[in-house]
Amino acid sequence: MSSRPVHELITELSQVLVQLSEKVVENLFKAINAVKYRDEQSARQIKIIDYEIDRAEVNLEQRCLEFLALQQPVAKDLRTIITIIKINDDLERIGDLAVHIVDRMPEISPEMLELFSLEEMGMNAAKMVKNSIEAFISRDRALADQVCALDEEVDVNHRFVFKKVTSLMKSPDSNVEQLIAALSISRYIERMADHASRIAHEVIYLVTGDIARHKGGLYEKLIESLKD
Repeated sequence: MSSRPVHELITELSQVLVQLSEKVVENLFKAINAVKYRDEQSARQIKIIDYEIDRAEVNLEQRCLEFLALQQPVAKDLRTIITIIKINDDLERIGDLAVHIVDRMPEISPEMLELFSLEEMGMNAAKMVKNSIEAFISRDRALADQVCALDEEVDVNHRFVFKKVTSLMKSPDSNVEQLIAALSISRYIERMADHASRIAHEVIYLVTGDIARHKGGLYEKLIESLKD
C-alpha cells in the first residue's frame, strides 16, 4: 500500500465506501418493500447482504487504519480518512437497522404500514443516506445541509407515530402487537435518519474543518454561557 501515491489510495478507499453505501441503501429499500409485501425470501436475502456489509465494514476500517499507520497523513488527507472511518461505521449501523425492520415483518400488516406512512418515512431516510454519500463524493456542503434539514422532518414523522400509537392503544380492541411493531419500525427509521445526518455532518467537517454536529445545540449554548 505504501508504494502507491497517497491520493490514489484515498480515492480507492473512497470508492470502496461508496460501493458499501450502495449496498446499504439497496438493502434499506428492500427492507421496506419486504415488509410491505410480506416477502420472506427478500427478508432472508436482506440478512445475507447485511452479513456482507458487516464484513466489508470491518475490511474497510482495517484498510483505513493501515493507511494511517503507514502514510501518517496530515491536513485534508487526514480529515478524509477520519471521515471515511466514521461514515463507514454509520453505514454499518444503518444496515443493521434494515435487518431490525424485516425482523418485525411477522408482527405488522401492510395496512398498518400505510396507516402510519412508514413506507414514505423509510423512503425519506433512504434518500437522506443516498444524498449524504453524494455530498461526500462531490464535497457538497449545500447538499449535506439539506440532509440535516430532512432529518427534522423524519423526527416530526416519528413523533406523530408515537402520539398516534399512544392514542390507539387506549382503545380496548386495539392490536397492541401491531402498534408496538409500527412504533419500533418508526424508531428504526428515525435512527437511520440520525445516522444519515451524522454522515452529512462528517461531510461538513471534511469540507470546512468544522465539527458541525454541535452547532446551534445545547453544547454551543453552554459554551456561550460560560463566556459571559
